[in-house]
Amino acid sequence: MRILPASDPACLPEALHHIRHGGIVALPTETVYGLAAALMPSAVDRIYILKGRPADKALPWQVDTWERALAAGFAFSPGALSLARQFWPGPLTLLLPRPSQCPAWFAPEASLVALRIPRHSFALDVLRAAGGPLAVTSANRSGESECRDAGAVARIFAGAEDLLVLDAGPSPGGAASTVVDASGPEPRVTRDGPIGLEEILRVWEEGG
Repeated sequence: MRILPASDPACLPEALHHIRHGGIVALPTETVYGLAAALMPSAVDRIYILKGRPADKALPWQVDTWERALAAGFAFSPGALSLARQFWPGPLTLLLPRPSQCPAWFAPEASLVALRIPRHSFALDVLRAAGGPLAVTSANRSGESECRDAGAVARIFAGAEDLLVLDAGPSPGGAASTVVDASGPEPRVTRDGPIGLEEILRVWEEGG
């Protein structure tokens, strides 16, 4: 395991090199730290192993811009589009129909893929440098509390030699992102978070 401060000029190039070669990076978001990997089978499998995450729980994707989401083949209903425009970048994860560019090996039984644009400048820098979607999930052992600083990541995943921790200071904390199934005629909150159901419904209806 290595820990690199985000202020180090070598941090972003090192992170990009690590990701492109199938490594896992830990990086902050506006909620908690996450584990991020390229959409490679070995890298995605490594996140499952690190977290002890059930194999049937597909990893969410993150991108840096709306254009990247469209380029990945995600389709948005009017309501989903309204939510994305209102809350991205931010702590909202949308469950959307499986995008056309989703690799066949990725969660082959999943008809939906979770997507978010985080509101954290350093996370966006990493996503921008990656040039496409990354699989990103909270940095924690499955079922345990999420890590909110680099030190906590290092303690939880001590011994993970292939993990690169990008230290951009503590994440602000608070609840993990609200997760909304935006694939149907009405939105359905599947995980409570900073954005409440009432606000979700209001914005959805404005888009519809």
